[in-house]
Amino acid sequence: MTDWPPRVEIREVGPRDGLQNEAPVAVAERIRLIDALSATGLRRIEAAAFVSPTAIPPMAGSEEVMAGIERRPGVVYSALVPNAKGAERAIAARADEVELVVSASETHNQKNVRRSVAESLVGGFEVVELAHAAHIEAEAIVSTAFGCPYEGDVAPERVAQLAGHLIDSGADRLSFGDTTGMATPRRVNDLLDALERAGIGAERVGLHFHNTRGTALANVLAALERGVVRFDASVGGLGGCPYAPGASGNAVTEDLVHMCHDMGIETGIDLDALIGCAQLASEIVGRELPSALLHAGPRTRTYAS
Repeated sequence: MTDWPPRVEIREVGPRDGLQNEAPVAVAERIRLIDALSATGLRRIEAAAFVSPTAIPPMAGSEEVMAGIERRPGVVYSALVPNAKGAERAIAARADEVELVVSASETHNQKNVRRSVAESLVGGFEVVELAHAAHIEAEAIVSTAFGCPYEGDVAPERVAQLAGHLIDSGADRLSFGDTTGMATPRRVNDLLDALERAGIGAERVGLHFHNTRGTALANVLAALERGVVRFDASVGGLGGCPYAPGASGNAVTEDLVHMCHDMGIETGIDLDALIGCAQLASEIVGRELPSALLHAGPRTRTYAS
């Protein structure tokens, strides 16, 4: 029998990664969703992105979102930032943590943040310095870590090399994004092997899977077998990437929690409350979401004959 980790940490990314690919949602509704998620037992919520509203219109008003949420003790409200200017805005808005992002592929990095990978790495030092000066942590995210929609496969060794540079920049946490849902369990193991060879163990790794090709939960399972305990997921399966054609939603938070609970892995999250948040998310965006639990319900649901 597999010796699963006793507990995992799930970061909810719906309010940022989930909504950035939707038609713009009113600030009040974004606040409403975050507040509902805060009441489920989640301990990390990606609440906003301090990016150009021209580039990503759904993330306009991030300052108002951060000012309007009800901050619950013990919950970390993080914000994605593309550069030092974004970090300054996030810090002024009282983000508890900033996330800097660099793509493993040059083409995606240029489209995503209009910089070369080398320029993003240099900028990462500035973001980390600003965060630490404000006494908050900085997480470094390597996107397109399992493949790029423009360049195809990305060598795991390249991803590991970038991760080493980000550690050298002083980043407190590392995460690796499957931006277009190209990962499979084999690719998950290949990346974890490359990171291990570079001296980066599973305890330092967070993973962010998309379900574009239906492999998100299989990828989580492969990572659990290797001792990874940090995962991103999005309520209802909201999500996608504006600069990754065909990228559908993220791993579904409630589906992931449901699987973990049935495997005896603690999350600290109230599944029924989370399903209610998925229903709210569906109402807010005005469409049906890919969440399995919204349609089938938890495994323990019974039906009248």
